[in-house]
Amino acid sequence: MTLLNAPQFDSKAEKRKRSLIIGSGVIFAVAVVVCLAGFLLGHGWFFSNLPIEHKVDRFFTALEAKDFGGAYAIYTNDPQWQQHPDQHKDYPLRRFTEDWTTESPVKTAIVNHHIDISKTDGSGTFGSGVIVAVRVNGDHKVFMWYQRSDGSLTWPAPHILEY
Repeated sequence: MTLLNAPQFDSKAEKRKRSLIIGSGVIFAVAVVVCLAGFLLGHGWFFSNLPIEHKVDRFFTALEAKDFGGAYAIYTNDPQWQQHPDQHKDYPLRRFTEDWTTESPVKTAIVNHHIDISKTDGSGTFGSGVIVAVRVNGDHKVFMWYQRSDGSLTWPAPHILEY
């Protein structure tokens, strides 16, 4: 091929190539922003802890509504717990109800709550669990532990969060 018979300039191909490069850069920038925003706002990398925060929110909403059976199902991650109560004989519903009413971490009835922040904790890429900080009745901080292996909740968390 010589200079005299070079291929024709294809403006559409060049425009497509430029659009692909710009689009890739924009997608990369958005991914970086979402990644860092989730971490900086206290919801985990790429907002990975949001589903866990929603679960804790549903748990406290059930406690506020005095639906202790529903809250127990969320706490143990076993919606069919009534079908096999023998699996939960170490921590039965009666004890759970006492722990979240008379022996509650806030020492009063739970009337409102707000999920403040969550942090991944433990070993592994995304940790073995998540600590979720909840502000209950406006002034009490409660730290719940979400166990990734079985989806259950535990109180108290292994340690508290400073925020």
